Amino acid sequence: MSGGGRLERLLGIDHPIVLGAFGGMSSVALTAAVSNAGGLGSFGLYGYDAARIAETADALRAATDRPFALNLWLPIPGEPDPAPTDAELAQHVQALSPYFAELGLQPPELPDRFAPSVDEQLDAVLAARPAVLSVVFGVPSERLVDAVRAAGIRLLGTATTVDEAVALEAAGVDAVVASGSEAGGHRVSFLRPAEESLVGLVSLLPQVVDAVDVPVIAAGGIADARGVRAALALGADGVQVGTAFLAARESAAADAYRAAILAAGAADTVLTRGPSGRLARGLPNRLTRELTTPAPFPIQNWLTGRFRSVAGERGIVDLMSLWAGQSAGLSRGGSAHDVMAELLRGVSR
Repeated sequence: MSGGGRLERLLGIDHPIVLGAFGGMSSVALTAAVSNAGGLGSFGLYGYDAARIAETADALRAATDRPFALNLWLPIPGEPDPAPTDAELAQHVQALSPYFAELGLQPPELPDRFAPSVDEQLDAVLAARPAVLSVVFGVPSERLVDAVRAAGIRLLGTATTVDEAVALEAAGVDAVVASGSEAGGHRVSFLRPAEESLVGLVSLLPQVVDAVDVPVIAAGGIADARGVRAALALGADGVQVGTAFLAARESAAADAYRAAILAAGAADTVLTRGPSGRLARGLPNRLTRELTTPAPFPIQNWLTGRFRSVAGERGIVDLMSLWAGQSAGLSRGGSAHDVMAELLRGVSR
């Protein structure tokens, strides 16, 4: 049974708490735990092909009978799809060769593709029919909006500026996630460069609430009951929380990654393009300090991903992407149930 607010009624959930979708870092266990607790669990599908999307949706349905969201990255308007030559790729690989050597890995060869197409992923999502599809990095196309509506799927879009929120509402999304610059992970700006779209949540949220009529979900810097109360007081219909859940034991984060989040202080995040080629917020390490001239996205993301995953398995935090928000220091760890319980203390209807 859904809760009393308009976001809860829209999404069929009990509480206005949404799990942030982690591209490449989502887990079925965490997504299901948040959904089972009455929030909206989310699963990031970046890099997933159609078969893997189908398998993931089946696994989620086996773990929860509650609504959950699947998340897709849209192409950024005007950003070219890089197609490096062998020589260009060799230059990019050479720049990263010390990291491969340090881990005893062979440098990779050029893949057939860096990631599946959005069309392939969308078709798989439509076949899976989650309760919710959330998108980042752009405005959904008319085809996408029409298709998800026909499938009975709710659509969430993510904005980092007021103009982006207005554009998303005009395109037909059911709710807007207003993502403040405090948020961890990639800055999902799409109308202007990410560096020109760094608006803090306290400023962004009330302006988005005033500018659109659809429900607004606040994201960025929310890690405990105080953040939830503040967001709701500023007009949000709900909150989206990432880092605090990433520190929970059900997440896909390596133990060393979770420990780094729990040890973080208030000033312990940086904005960097180093690990992926796109601007993102995370904890500083060798990668953020040394990778000052990265290859374009998705080349850099794919190349560093070949060794970052190994570093994660070995607990080498200096060679991982430690995405985290500015309120990482408020994370308490424990279980997803513990995180939900803390957040729900800030909910009053």
